[in-house]
Amino acid sequence: MISTKGRYALRVMTDLAEQDAERFVPLKEIAKRQGISEKYLESIVRVLVKEGLLKGLSGKGGGYRLTRRPKDYTVGEILELTEGTLAVVACLEAGAEECERKPACRTFPMWERFNSMVREFFFGITLADL
Repeated sequence: MISTKGRYALRVMTDLAEQDAERFVPLKEIAKRQGISEKYLESIVRVLVKEGLLKGLSGKGGGYRLTRRPKDYTVGEILELTEGTLAVVACLEAGAEECERKPACRTFPMWERFNSMVREFFFGITLADL
């Protein structure tokens, strides 16, 4: 399940994608347009800035803007930053230890296929598509 944090991160990113790419947009404006608490958005944009998806500028004329073109961001990238893994089961998480039951697990191929579908779906959609 995608949490509020992930959904709001997508809303912030799509909002910024619709703005002038050179202008820093104040968080207050984004919060108002999106109907989201400015305080809550602060924690989300902090992660996005730290990971280089957004550039932040303090002071007068400050705010946030994208660091790349909208077509260069995927929904999957944004969700993984805010949600952590998108793996549908723990044994498919990146870096997970090999499960001792995997060779005999009758459901593993199903989970692997579903996980692949989820990844292809979210990593196949860009901000420009939204």
